[in-house]
Amino acid sequence: MTLDIAYTAIAHATGGGRNGHVRSDNDRIDMDTRTPKEMGGSGDGTNPEELFAAGYATCFLSALLGSAKRMGLDSTDASVSASVGIGKDGDGPGFGLAVELDIFTPNVAPESRQALADAAHSVCPYSNATRGNVEVTLALVD
Repeated sequence: MTLDIAYTAIAHATGGGRNGHVRSDNDRIDMDTRTPKEMGGSGDGTNPEELFAAGYATCFLSALLGSAKRMGLDSTDASVSASVGIGKDGDGPGFGLAVELDIFTPNVAPESRQALADAAHSVCPYSNATRGNVEVTLALVD
């Protein structure tokens, strides 16, 4: 597959990965990273899972709004929350992720909400990147 790239984000991690610093080329992101307390760290900075959750929630909401427009649905006041979990992947040394997207579409008729969520999931770049690699659950919330 060849992509027609419209934009490229660049970020730099230094100083120790989960216990270091991350900065974007445009300096909009410039923060310390720390291992979460739940994984034995201090939790005093952000972590890759928080950054991934923020990116996925934002990207999925954009896909949801675009899909609603194409489907003639009212996406006013829609929102998406992403929960990103990390844990050991079986008996090996690796780790894996699991994502739950909580999708709130108060102005979409209940019978159309799942179709809208599925449409957004089919076009969202994060969903396409994770498909087949990360367990993603779409949860419709009231």
